[in-house]
Amino acid sequence: MNIEQQIINSAKEGVKAIYGQDIPEKMLQLQKTRSEFEGNLTLVVFPLLKISKKKPEDTAQEIGEFLKSNCKSIADFNVVKGFLNLVISNEAWAELLIDIDRDEHFGMKPVSEESPLVMIEYSSPNTNKPLHLGHVRNNLLGWSLAQIMQANGNKVVKTNIVNDRGIHICKSMLAWLKWGNGETPETSGKKGDHLIGDYYVAFDKHYREEIKELMAQGMDEETAKQEAPLIKEAHEMLVKWEQNDPEVRSLWKKMNDWVYAGFDETYKALGVSFDKIYYESDTYLKGKAKVEEGLEKGLFFRKDDNSVWADLTNEGLDQKLLLRSDGTSVYMTQDIGTAEMRFHDYPIDKMIYVVGNEQNYHFQVLSILLDRLGFKWGKELVHFSYGMVELPNGKMKSREGTVVDADDLMELMVSDARRVSDEAGKNQDLSETERQEIARIVGMGALKYFILKVDARKNMLFNPEESIDFNGNTGPFIQYTHARIRSILRKAENIQCQMSNVELNSKEIELIQKMNEFTAAVEQAGKDYSPSGIANYCYELTKVFNQFYHDYSILGEEDAQKRNFRLVLARNVAKILKSGMALLGIEVPERM
Repeated sequence: MNIEQQIINSAKEGVKAIYGQDIPEKMLQLQKTRSEFEGNLTLVVFPLLKISKKKPEDTAQEIGEFLKSNCKSIADFNVVKGFLNLVISNEAWAELLIDIDRDEHFGMKPVSEESPLVMIEYSSPNTNKPLHLGHVRNNLLGWSLAQIMQANGNKVVKTNIVNDRGIHICKSMLAWLKWGNGETPETSGKKGDHLIGDYYVAFDKHYREEIKELMAQGMDEETAKQEAPLIKEAHEMLVKWEQNDPEVRSLWKKMNDWVYAGFDETYKALGVSFDKIYYESDTYLKGKAKVEEGLEKGLFFRKDDNSVWADLTNEGLDQKLLLRSDGTSVYMTQDIGTAEMRFHDYPIDKMIYVVGNEQNYHFQVLSILLDRLGFKWGKELVHFSYGMVELPNGKMKSREGTVVDADDLMELMVSDARRVSDEAGKNQDLSETERQEIARIVGMGALKYFILKVDARKNMLFNPEESIDFNGNTGPFIQYTHARIRSILRKAENIQCQMSNVELNSKEIELIQKMNEFTAAVEQAGKDYSPSGIANYCYELTKVFNQFYHDYSILGEEDAQKRNFRLVLARNVAKILKSGMALLGIEVPERM
């Protein structure tokens, strides 16, 4: 049983013994003692005054005396108004460290067959262009959220919905047919997603030229956009695709396969993966069928032009289009179809969609529609909404000049990490392969940490130079501390977890207390869907360790018992940092 629970149990007994009343646990609030007062944990007694019918100071004094006599974890106490500051005994801290040391998965709840199943959707790329900086934030948030939900005892299914159909896909296909000369990823030396993205850009360039020409002939812009020969051809191709034209479908499959191979490389470099991938080319027909079913049940209505709508005015919203007058589906219909397929494949208890905040209204509507259609998790679906991410102007040019390419960004981060390491003269005793692997771990750690430490709901500016700093609130700062601890442990001999009668200093106590907070940090991050909570915890633990290490020697400590205690302390800081960073999808190197 942890120290907090021991104190709460004893305090409940104390209230019963002193005031003759049973109280619920929630009336006993423990918090970390403020730094200006003596103590480690503080019990707030104000909620107990109705029961004690005494002044706050007297109530705190009486409960403090009971705890000191009856709770072995309490060495002493002091009272400041209605706050009972408790000093935890050396023995209790040492026992806590032993418990942490014994638990290989400290801070994590086990997953069982009975655990609820949480499905998390992230990534959701289009097959007409490579992944960009926005996708990087999406993928990192989705992956981290999956690790955090699992650490909170949930079964997790990581899923992706690929937007592989529609007019935008036909634009790339048409451009390749017109100007590609049979080019392939092999003949061009380009990743498949970049190759297809180049043709999407080529389509746009030629299409703009056609619009310009038509406008020069006196046509207004809106009409020119619809009458341009290229867009008409693209629409014809889309109709052929929907009619299962063998030539169009064959080209579509070939080009999509090139893109998927490119995506796979990017996902691998990012360190993310999926348990199940869905494709809109499969789900949109399911969605249409589900909407037709809802129409028959009177859940939706048909307008005179044959379009199908949902009336959401009772929920304070408007009417929502589900099927166009020509019978084609909209995004909402596709999301309903995807939900139908997923619910058939998995017994989902909770569904989390990691999608940008520009889609807030979409998911508000989707939740209502899924609930109407009988999906048990519809009402409680979570839209994990996040803000935009941008780079400082001029820091980095992308292929298209408008968005920052994910592959370019990762390459830059790894090369920056290598340059910083070489300039600092680090790792000179390592092989070239080892140096490059450390550069990859540090570069990717810098990228991931910088993005994940920010509250996901906020827009953010990603600065590659700031992120690679080895000081301050960065990934490399935490990674370097882990590597430093591992270096100390390699030099130590035979670390024993025996700690009787060790006199602890305030920095050691602070470190054990901070380590003990990892469990609560993981729990809170799960409740709040907040990777930033884990990032900030890892940074705080790193700071506390570095303050301790600055003030006290580990290997240089002459007292063998103290040295051994500090080695166990350091070993568990490294273990928790490794676990915490893993929840963010970040590796920590053994050396740097």
